[in-house]
Amino acid sequence: MPVAATSASPVFAALAASLAGLAVVAGAFGAHALQGHIDATALQTWHTAVEYQIWHALALLVVALHASRIRHARWVCGLFVVGIALFSGSLYALALGAPRMFGIVTPFGGVAFIAAWGLLAYGLRRRASED
Repeated sequence: MPVAATSASPVFAALAASLAGLAVVAGAFGAHALQGHIDATALQTWHTAVEYQIWHALALLVVALHASRIRHARWVCGLFVVGIALFSGSLYALALGAPRMFGIVTPFGGVAFIAAWGLLAYGLRRRASED
């Protein structure tokens, strides 16, 4: 039995494309504008933020485009967005000099990513058992 697409699917797909585009901008900014202005550790932190953002934006896009076939797609998409905001956002802030205490936010983004992937696996497994 097909899982109904949510009306949020196009919104999440557009958001995914925007987040992926912003990851490219952030990567270029880090490679060109930040080099020489922040230390190597901060540049590596920036790179990690970009990498997690692009991969999870692409995952968000795939889930949004296939939402009608994925159980709990709306939750998965929401968790990916929260993960990007908290994980990558906090790393960007830290790389730019935010207080180290701000790093307490990063693991919450990681938990959101893990929850999204787990819920996606569960939803796909449940879907497969229904077919």
